[in-house]
Amino acid sequence: MDITHKPQRVAPPPAGAAPAADTPAPVAPPAAAASARLHHSWLDDAHALIAGALFVALGLTMFGHAGLLTGGVAGVAFLLNYGTGTSLPLGFFLLNLPFFWLAWHRLGPAFTVKSLTAVTLVSVFTALAPRVVRFELLNPWVAAVLGGLLIGFGLLALLRHQASVGGVNILAQWLQHSRGWRAGHVQMGVDLVVVLAALAIVPPERLLQSVIGAVAIGAFLALNHRPGRYLGV
Repeated sequence: MDITHKPQRVAPPPAGAAPAADTPAPVAPPAAAASARLHHSWLDDAHALIAGALFVALGLTMFGHAGLLTGGVAGVAFLLNYGTGTSLPLGFFLLNLPFFWLAWHRLGPAFTVKSLTAVTLVSVFTALAPRVVRFELLNPWVAAVLGGLLIGFGLLALLRHQASVGGVNILAQWLQHSRGWRAGHVQMGVDLVVVLAALAIVPPERLLQSVIGAVAIGAFLALNHRPGRYLGV
């Protein structure tokens, strides 16, 4: 009598049966996860560039009407406008041009072209805004908060479509990509420095209101523009 133990064959589980509890779930490869990200079409980008530029231009118009200023290149353009009468849209456009060298070499041609388009649109819309929008009564405190939020919203739309309005935004975007610094924090810090440098031109009350506007812009970006939160490219 043969008493040798023979291993029993285990039948495979029927089709459709649930896997065992200790069976690890399949993990999608990184390439598959990356392919799941949303990609913007050219129409998406065009809409974001136009809408973002409109929001920024409207916010800058509110700042200018209330005698406020913001930081970055736009702040320098405001100072030139208040001190010498230089056209705000023209100064904004010309002061931004040197920053596109950094954008071209560090952030790529696509980002540079989109950003140059955005800067051009903001300059044009800011020049046209006084002809189509008039503020008969605009409280400077309201202008600081509402104008700052409009600018922040416009910048967010541009940044999420790989564009900016040049200047400090280009520097902030590069630092976020290369070093993980939040663009909103960089923007807020530089804006506050520029606003404080305006002590010789802007009255103290307007300066305080401008600081509030700069904080509104930077805080909006810091809360809403974080790496990995928005997957559209």
